[in-house]
Amino acid sequence: MEAGPATLMRGPVPGVPMDQEKAYHELSNLDLIEQVCRTTTLTDPLEIACRIMRSPQISLHGPEHHFLVPAVLLAAYYNHRGSPEKKEPALRQARKRAEAVQPAFCGTHGTCGAAIGTGIFMSLITHSGPLKKEEWSLSNLMTARSLTAIAASGGPRCCKRDSWLAIGEAVKFLDEKCGVSLPVTEHIACEYAIVNRDCTGYECPFYPGEDAGA
Repeated sequence: MEAGPATLMRGPVPGVPMDQEKAYHELSNLDLIEQVCRTTTLTDPLEIACRIMRSPQISLHGPEHHFLVPAVLLAAYYNHRGSPEKKEPALRQARKRAEAVQPAFCGTHGTCGAAIGTGIFMSLITHSGPLKKEEWSLSNLMTARSLTAIAASGGPRCCKRDSWLAIGEAVKFLDEKCGVSLPVTEHIACEYAIVNRDCTGYECPFYPGEDAGA
């Protein structure tokens, strides 16, 4: 049986005051992602992502990652730019768009929801639309960049690996194309390899090796 929230109980949401803990645990997975990203002051999107992933509402694999990716990028970007007030409306739009990306999209439509999430992020910060020029191009290039990295990592899908890869590509793309340099965690040692029956082990760039009980 694939590990889900009940299998991956990992304690409190990191960074959340104890007096807020009960309220956070009563939130749905998408509400939790939105709330954490709305209130965090962190500017490292991978750090935000890892903190959210440790909460019990987040499955090992699941469509909530389609929203998690653009949400943490938006939070980090607007915090870094000194415009946290812009997070809430952007997060609402990102959630609406991400919810249109169905479960198992990566296996049935030839594109991963995590990669689409980076395109959602880019489209929101550039105010892209179907009739825009450079903004339209940047959003599609962003998705393509993330998707290429995810595809190169090989199957089967892993929502943790694919989300981390997509976020990392978005940080590099943002620096190259927009001149915005976000701080980013240099190395992630996966905490989920031991419970992921489909883990590819040393083929994954985040595999922790013996630390995972290999």
